[in-house]
Amino acid sequence: MERLLVKESPLLLPLNKEKTIYDGFITVQVGLIFNYVLLIILHCRLHCCWQLKQLLRGYVHIVKRRLHHSPDLVSFVLELKTVLEVALKSRTECRSIPPPKYYSQLITEMEDLGWDKLVFIDTEFRTLRLKAEDSSGRQHVVTVKLKPKHPLEAPVCTADLPVPLAMTWTAQSSLTHVHTQFLLLLESLAEFWAVLDEIDQKTWVLEPEKPSRADTMRRIVIGNNVSIKVEVNTRHPNMLPECCLLGADHGTSCIEMNPECSVLQNLRDVLEIEFPSPATHEKSSFSVECGICYSYRLNSDIPDQVCNDSRCGQPFHQACLYEWLRGIPSSRQSFSIVFGECPYCSKPITVKCPPRNPEN
Repeated sequence: MERLLVKESPLLLPLNKEKTIYDGFITVQVGLIFNYVLLIILHCRLHCCWQLKQLLRGYVHIVKRRLHHSPDLVSFVLELKTVLEVALKSRTECRSIPPPKYYSQLITEMEDLGWDKLVFIDTEFRTLRLKAEDSSGRQHVVTVKLKPKHPLEAPVCTADLPVPLAMTWTAQSSLTHVHTQFLLLLESLAEFWAVLDEIDQKTWVLEPEKPSRADTMRRIVIGNNVSIKVEVNTRHPNMLPECCLLGADHGTSCIEMNPECSVLQNLRDVLEIEFPSPATHEKSSFSVECGICYSYRLNSDIPDQVCNDSRCGQPFHQACLYEWLRGIPSSRQSFSIVFGECPYCSKPITVKCPPRNPEN
């Protein structure tokens, strides 16, 4: 029996001549999960460390029953391992502990890549953030989540990009390969970001309030209560963006672009205007409050519904205008459009019904 026990659990050692008390460690394997637990068996009683007690919480009755009914110590140890494997599998917070080779491999890869590229690494050495700079000096960060079998398993990579971040990976790949592919993708988007950077620097952008590198849309101020929404194509940033004019007599239209000029210059030429810019105007001059709730931002929305009468041009939040018109007996609804009168000038005004919240 002692030989079998040593074979199954070589880190368990007897503490007395009768070999009824054992001290040491039991190795429990669940896939790639290895847990080392301190075990003392004394006259059909199990004494263990607090980590093992916490793991066996909810399985105590099973352990006691098997401890009393096992014919010998070897059988009990085997059954205890089975219980521990079940407990480990049921605990969603239990994570695989990589072997030592994982950490040495990670250090080697970071030395090859350069420690100056590392922005962050978590305490489990699983999640890394690597920085990269494109040819225009823009700073970018890619988040890399390594798998326990790294580098045999492909990591999960995410970044603030307007396109999917697809990485090719083999068993011989490393963090250097991730960084190199990330840089190539950044360069393919350089022209796209150049278009948006020019818009951000030379115009007042209403939306998004704090643009990220993943945003492809800009809503630009034209004048009081008038703006234009531009959607830039990531693959062809200088070609035919879809534009939507927002304001009195607003509507959607495609603007024919001159490929020899930038998007911003094309917009200037087609609209025959000079956009208000940070150099000539204050943004607060165009942040007009909603005529119903008297605030500029409602959650994350800004007033985007404007009275069609150019003499009024009062802006409203879509949700505010909808609630206002819905409470007026003279308003009527046809499909998803509500027809009514402007709260300020009483001229005809329409608003789309806001999308329903699926949770309601």
